[in-house]
Amino acid sequence: MMDHHYPVQNSEVFLLGPSHAPNVPPPSPPSPATPCDRALSPPPEDLMSMTPPEIRDSCPSFSTRLSNAVHVLGTEATALSCLTRLYETEPVARGGFNSAVEAITRFKCDKGKLVICGIGKSGHIAKKLVATMISLKIHATYLHPTEALHGDLGGIGKYDTILLITFSGKTPELLQLLPHFDTSLPLIVMTSHTHPSTCAIIKQRPDAILLPAPIHKSETDSFGFNAPTTSTTMALALGDALAVTISNELHINVQAVFSQNHPGGAIGEASKGPSKISDLSIYFSDLPSIDHAAITGARVLMSAYQSPSGWVRQGGDTVMSPRRIRKLQPDDFDEPAMCIQGLMVPRKEWIEIPAETSLPQAREWIMRMRSNDQHKYSDDAILVTVVDGEVSGVMEIGEVFA
Repeated sequence: MMDHHYPVQNSEVFLLGPSHAPNVPPPSPPSPATPCDRALSPPPEDLMSMTPPEIRDSCPSFSTRLSNAVHVLGTEATALSCLTRLYETEPVARGGFNSAVEAITRFKCDKGKLVICGIGKSGHIAKKLVATMISLKIHATYLHPTEALHGDLGGIGKYDTILLITFSGKTPELLQLLPHFDTSLPLIVMTSHTHPSTCAIIKQRPDAILLPAPIHKSETDSFGFNAPTTSTTMALALGDALAVTISNELHINVQAVFSQNHPGGAIGEASKGPSKISDLSIYFSDLPSIDHAAITGARVLMSAYQSPSGWVRQGGDTVMSPRRIRKLQPDDFDEPAMCIQGLMVPRKEWIEIPAETSLPQAREWIMRMRSNDQHKYSDDAILVTVVDGEVSGVMEIGEVFA
């Protein structure tokens, strides 16, 4: 019998070298990269400090973000400057704007309305313009071009004016809608085209009024993509120009109309106007003081010119009001102020009234006092508001009735 020798197989592992592995901890995993590959800041001395870390311009993302923002703002500002220049000098643009205003105001708001139509971003601009027009009491409504073809055309009246907003001048939805408009109604087209001959919509309606809203550089050239950005800014600005111009023609007091239509929010609160006598007064401490003992009429006039309120005082007991300063004559300029009759009003001639007095109460009280002494309570008399026995503000009585 032959002996066969086979290698012995087992699961043991034999280590070469030292019989014991060195006691070395495993390597730590790599730390994640910090933003912008900046070195880690040393730990703060006060770990409880709430002061945020300082932002440094060395981060590429920081400078890139701000560079992009400034580029967009600069591009749109330049486009607005070009648009302004266009309406200052270009006959087609100037004539179109004038014709657009005449068309919209032809019935003086007695009848008819402005129907503004656009789709996509132009639709949003149209809705914003409608909101502005309505707040200024200019009758306006938004018409969606697709909905118009499904029944909303019935909202257009025989005295209306139509405004289409389309940057390309060939928006398919508007071209499809165009044949269904009454040709007797004025049609205005706000578009990037600066001449009617290049606008597809106006080619179909040669009598349409062109309102150019071009951009000096395409959005693709400006930003690398053609999303409506600069173009919508131009349409928005031109729409505001149209709204402001029309409102100034239709209303004697635009602010009063707007305040009546916008009673809510911070704008409404600011438009309410003064309710107390103190709302009209100027803080006494804000009046610039002339400290020189000997002042001339010319010095008073110069100080009043530099004063935001037009008021001047000398110390805490003498004031000079705008109405009195405006009465100065050239012969008074070299005269000592105290020698100019009626210019300087000492404290003993001031008329005091509680600061919380309502305006209706103040007017009623002044009228009652005037019936007894017209001169003392004249329009240039000095009325001072009082809080806890101290003078807080000043005004001329005439301001109460302005």
